[in-house]
Amino acid sequence: MRTKAHTSGRRCHRVFALMALIAIITAASSQLRADTGACGGQMLTLPFTDVSAGNVFFCSIAEAFLSGLTNGTSATTYSPSTNVPREQMAAFITRTLDQSLRRGSRRAALRQFWGTQSGNNLALTTVGSLPRLVQSDGPDLWVTNNGSSTVSRVRASDGKLLETWTGATGATGVLCAMGKVFVTGSTVPGNLYQIDPTQPAGPVTTLSSALGSGPGGIGYDGQRIWTANSGASVSIITFNPTSVTNVSNGFFILSGVIYDGANIWVTDFTGSVDKLHKLDSSGVILQTVDVGSAPAFPAFDGTNIWVPNGISDTVSVVRATGGLAGAVLATLSGNGLNSPVQAAFDGERILVTNQDGNSLSLWNASDLTPIGTVSTGANTTPFGACSDGLNFWITLNQTSKLAQF
Repeated sequence: MRTKAHTSGRRCHRVFALMALIAIITAASSQLRADTGACGGQMLTLPFTDVSAGNVFFCSIAEAFLSGLTNGTSATTYSPSTNVPREQMAAFITRTLDQSLRRGSRRAALRQFWGTQSGNNLALTTVGSLPRLVQSDGPDLWVTNNGSSTVSRVRASDGKLLETWTGATGATGVLCAMGKVFVTGSTVPGNLYQIDPTQPAGPVTTLSSALGSGPGGIGYDGQRIWTANSGASVSIITFNPTSVTNVSNGFFILSGVIYDGANIWVTDFTGSVDKLHKLDSSGVILQTVDVGSAPAFPAFDGTNIWVPNGISDTVSVVRATGGLAGAVLATLSGNGLNSPVQAAFDGERILVTNQDGNSLSLWNASDLTPIGTVSTGANTTPFGACSDGLNFWITLNQTSKLAQF
């Protein structure tokens, strides 16, 4: 027969066992649950069960997670002590760059995260006949109209046509520099025109009629203006007084010109293997890079030069600086490329106009991934392009329109 004391003792053992089990479960759950910690005075909860609020890197991990740089190794683990392979590190760096560009852009500040989907969504401004190239000075866009020998000034905030300058015969390239607007006249010999934006619209001022034949692209190195001439030369223009030096050694049919912060580069249609030339300060070729057929008007993204190749329907991505300077990093095809003419960079994306395709092709500049193709409408023939840091602007050659993208 069991005594009362014996029964009470067994109950005590059961209570102690139950309390021990509860303690074990509580301890385990405290290790497996997501933790909450204070970062900058704000309480934040992470989904990771292996990152405690006491972790010295808790707030850094929280920032990386909340900004989309990492999603952890699973839905509930971060694996903070696991080694990071080089390929994973590359992914972290790329995401960091992409997020910084996206979140720090004017588009983000103004909540313009959308992308135009079709030609029906383009905002259009009527400019002159056969618009060619376009350049932004920040507040306004400047458009060369080859057919009407005019230059249009369009307000970027609403696309309103503000003024029109006349007398720019063969107007093609346009450059905003030194508080002025410079325009190439694709004539023989070539002309260089100037506009003072502070003065009322009227006839352009002809600075020189001594450029090489058929100047198209125009660039600036901080001291001198450079033009790429279809008549197998580059023109170098200095000021005070205005002086022109034409250099023709080794060139064929030049189109585009770009400055990378150290050197001028020009595109050259040779008729065989076409080239991108890197020039020294006197216009002598320092380096030649093989690109696609019929290279046109390139863009520089701060690291790489994007060269649209009009006949091969490709874009050559060429490293501009550093130990790999002149290396072709990629030859892009597809993504709607169809007689590409000009590339433009908005700080995050590269846009290329497709003259025969009546479309625009876009890529992420950081990793060269295609974003897609957007139609500009039948028979619009997009030609020139630029960015004002918020929108892309495209000349629609056959419709006498400037499109806001």
